[in-house]
Amino acid sequence: MSTVIEQAVEARLVASAPRMETVPATLRYDREDPYAVSMAFPPPATLEGVEVSWAFARELLAEGVEGPAGVGDVRVRPYGYDRTVVEFHASEGVAVLHIRTSELRHFLERARHLVPPGREHQYLDWDRDLMELLEG
Repeated sequence: MSTVIEQAVEARLVASAPRMETVPATLRYDREDPYAVSMAFPPPATLEGVEVSWAFARELLAEGVEGPAGVGDVRVRPYGYDRTVVEFHASEGVAVLHIRTSELRHFLERARHLVPPGREHQYLDWDRDLMELLEG
């Protein structure tokens, strides 16, 4: 069984202009980092022209499809019938994305099958993490 889940999603970048630009993104969940998910954007979709990835709590994403969640760099909230807003806050500004809620729910369900919520601690490798900490 694979320990990593990746899923391409279509995100709509909300800008000050009336139209919304579609940007590709990839959601990723790795059983070796069971509390986190990441969302990566390819170079053409970023201001710097390099791949950018944001990591945040899986729980934040799960809560955000149901109701407003997050107060820091990443915020998630439902929007309309089948959209979820994901906001990324950085010193350069804020990126606001609309993503189909059904795509996020599908991704979260796949992650739940890999690591059930509340059991993340069973998938941590404490010895490896301690070794990495002491070596660094």
